[in-house]
Amino acid sequence: MKRALHPPRILLFQRKRWSAALCLCLAALMFYLANYPSAVGASATTRQLPIYCVQQDQKLVSISFDAAWGNEDTQQLIDILDRYQVKATFFVVGEWVDKYPESVAALHQAGHEVMNHSNTHAHYPQLSAQEIISDLNACNDKIEAVTGVRPTLVRLPYGDYNDCSINAVRSIGMEPIQWDVDSLDWKDISANEITKRVTCKVQPGSIVLFHNAALHTPEALPSILETLLQDGYTFVPISQLIMTGDYTIDHTGRQCPAS
Repeated sequence: MKRALHPPRILLFQRKRWSAALCLCLAALMFYLANYPSAVGASATTRQLPIYCVQQDQKLVSISFDAAWGNEDTQQLIDILDRYQVKATFFVVGEWVDKYPESVAALHQAGHEVMNHSNTHAHYPQLSAQEIISDLNACNDKIEAVTGVRPTLVRLPYGDYNDCSINAVRSIGMEPIQWDVDSLDWKDISANEITKRVTCKVQPGSIVLFHNAALHTPEALPSILETLLQDGYTFVPISQLIMTGDYTIDHTGRQCPAS
């Protein structure tokens, strides 16, 4: 009996069909890989972020100090900043205001911004939205009682946050502020190391993090200010650096004009 001639044709058709399917799969994979970075970026931007820095064409920079514990050098910092005619932003804890109201008043009278660093320096991701709001308002009340100005900015304790924290802050009209240049002065590194870290990392729109009561910050601060001033930077408080109105925050925390 002769073999039918149809099976080879069927096999050839099936091979072509499988080849076409394989090509489609490969094309889909290539498209996914080509667009994967942008997909990740789009996903990252859905997370609620504070402002780490600001997109700036001008050489503007803000320096900030967190005040939560001691008070040994607050007046010294005021004097150094005044010598260079620089205005800074101080984020103070409510309990620090209770202990040192005269220092809070001195900061305000010297022209520096006094902003919120929480009332008790708690870990906000461990609190409910209402607990966060109550904590923020308690600190705001204390600062306003001393300075007459209610804070509009907050630095979250430990730099720790989640979506609930950020949404709670913004629900009462405040803006959460991080930093893109960390002096690491709290580690008690040398004044020279602090200076190098800051001056090498600053770029237009940067927010620099310092702490009051850090061991070597008063020693490092003059050289940092002198270097950046010579590089053409202008120092402004954070409220004057950040944008108002329509803006976006990219996945790195950079505040950018709305397109």
